[in-house]
Amino acid sequence: MALMCRQLAGAAASCVGWVGVIVATATNDWVRTCDYTVATCVRMDELGSRGLWAECVVSPALYHCVALNQVLTLPAYVQTSRALMICSCLLGLPGTLLVLMSLPCVRLQNDDQRVKQRRALVGGVLFLIMAVCGIVSTTWFPVGAHQAEGLMSFGFSLYAGWVGSALCLLGGGAILCCHASRPAAARDASFYYSRRGGTATADPPANATHAKSARV
Repeated sequence: MALMCRQLAGAAASCVGWVGVIVATATNDWVRTCDYTVATCVRMDELGSRGLWAECVVSPALYHCVALNQVLTLPAYVQTSRALMICSCLLGLPGTLLVLMSLPCVRLQNDDQRVKQRRALVGGVLFLIMAVCGIVSTTWFPVGAHQAEGLMSFGFSLYAGWVGSALCLLGGGAILCCHASRPAAARDASFYYSRRGGTATADPPANATHAKSARV
């Protein structure tokens, strides 16, 4: 029961983390930048917002965004962060399906415990890969933006990416720990060899032991 609760908690945390990674990838409020001095930006109340897909100007009277369509001219940290976040989002779908199909309350045709354990292990590994991609991307992007231009603060999208990656890391680790601590599944079908008939049977005869004792 405790293992099932931990597995359910890990699956829920991983799914919520996947949603956080998708939100971070789809929105453009990763970092807040300033094209002027800090004092000028504070006095004008105008900041720039940079994300994976667009650069925006944010002020009380204006909100204007310019799409980053020129892929070849983009800095390396933007292109790498894009690739990592897209991979993280794509890995979330098979990881979620595998983890959900490995839950004890889900039964498929011709399903056994060993198949469920393999699904859970693969799903947990996928969530850990997602977490690594998200952490690298959300760490490298603000560092690159700070080196390229003045960095004022972190945006909502970056926090969503951090939280989502952390939940994927915790959820994937919990799923792997649950199935690593679970004892190996018993053999589903044991075959016994009969000397007299020379054939293998799935189960030993019910009265084989008693008959042997009677002959002795």
